[in-house]
Amino acid sequence: MNWIRQPGVVAALPAAIFLFVGFAGPLLMVFGYSFMPEKTFTLKQLPTVENYVSVVTDSYYISFTWSVFLAALTVLLLFPICYPIAYGMAKLFGKWAKLVTALIAIPLLISENIRLFGWVLILLKNGIFDGTMQSLFDVSVSGLLYTVPAIVLGLVYVYLPFMLFPLVIGISMIPDVVKEAAADLGANRWQVFREVELPLAMPGIMIGCILSFILVLGSLAESKILGGQAIVMIADDIESAFTFAQNWPKGSVLSVLLIALSGFIVFTLFRRIDLDQVIGRR
Repeated sequence: MNWIRQPGVVAALPAAIFLFVGFAGPLLMVFGYSFMPEKTFTLKQLPTVENYVSVVTDSYYISFTWSVFLAALTVLLLFPICYPIAYGMAKLFGKWAKLVTALIAIPLLISENIRLFGWVLILLKNGIFDGTMQSLFDVSVSGLLYTVPAIVLGLVYVYLPFMLFPLVIGISMIPDVVKEAAADLGANRWQVFREVELPLAMPGIMIGCILSFILVLGSLAESKILGGQAIVMIADDIESAFTFAQNWPKGSVLSVLLIALSGFIVFTLFRRIDLDQVIGRR
């Protein structure tokens, strides 16, 4: 037990207690509530698994499916959008890279809801985009708002920085001499990209994909503000269960399943990432 007296352990103890009380504690309570009967507000009832069964019988799997689909689609769209920008920031822009970084990061200082309502004004019938098209080309493009494409647009817009900045880190790890050596050996530009750049930048790519996927998986504002009732994502069901329905056990079981799915994805993919290489330890 001498390790308890080590200075490092003593110094870390307050932070460990804070994390347990503020993070692990609520998670344990949510896990406990997931086994309580419906409409229960105490942990003193006999546990049951009916809430887990109801996820299938009450069609909550549809919300999970939509959330996973939109998360995967957002990642697939973000990667080709962000990669050229990240490559420019890491290799081409030079002193202008800081300006590009600032322009992309500044919107993060504004509330996500405010930014999404800006898109509502753009996509609304007779809004900015529709009104402009009618004025210039006498063509109406109403009906863009409250659709699945509008939700995808909001997700791509909001979570673009979370894909972009890890990609910048990953691409900056690629030595230029390696690409030059591959070109000298006869590799064309596509072969250099496929055989050299992608493998070396993979840690940053994986982190960007994981981060974006997990954030979209638990997103709520985009589907409510831009999608209306077009679809219901799992975060919307969780919010409704904890608030309007006052069914804490149902909200807890949905939260537990979402956390389990996110944790499985994170731990599975992080096993393929060399974090020591990413943070520059070697």
